[in-house]
Amino acid sequence: MDSAQLKELQAPLKAQYRDDPVAAVVTLRAEGAIGEGVTCSVETGRALVEAGLHPATGGSGLHACSGDMLLEALVACAGVTLNAVATALGLEVRDARISAEGDLDFRGTLGVDKEAPVGFRDIRLSFEIDGDLTDDERATLMNLTERYCVVYQTLKSAPPIEVKAVAA
Repeated sequence: MDSAQLKELQAPLKAQYRDDPVAAVVTLRAEGAIGEGVTCSVETGRALVEAGLHPATGGSGLHACSGDMLLEALVACAGVTLNAVATALGLEVRDARISAEGDLDFRGTLGVDKEAPVGFRDIRLSFEIDGDLTDDERATLMNLTERYCVVYQTLKSAPPIEVKAVAA
């Protein structure tokens, strides 16, 4: 796909959303069900993923770790966004490798230390970009990738989350 094809594909959507902002609001959903042992199966739209405890909390390592899945979602979103931005701007990117890593203190998750945070305390996202880009083009590409990456922006400025339990 080139810049013109992407713009042609997105132009009617952009026009619709300018004319009808409500049409731009889409609710995404994820669902799962608890399984055997300490697992939860999640439908990803492409496959069923069985998530379980990380080995640092007693897991076997045979199941997907939700923390890994969060980082994978960040990498996927950042990669798609980078590719879309490069395409829209007509930038020559031959290849890009995206990686994310995050630090967890499992004392918090296991309730060993009430002062230890539960969740990632640091996340690092990095890009290795192979392309004929000037320094300014590379900076623009990175700025726009950060700006338009849904998962990055959600993690950076977390929205309020409503939690409720209902009887089955």
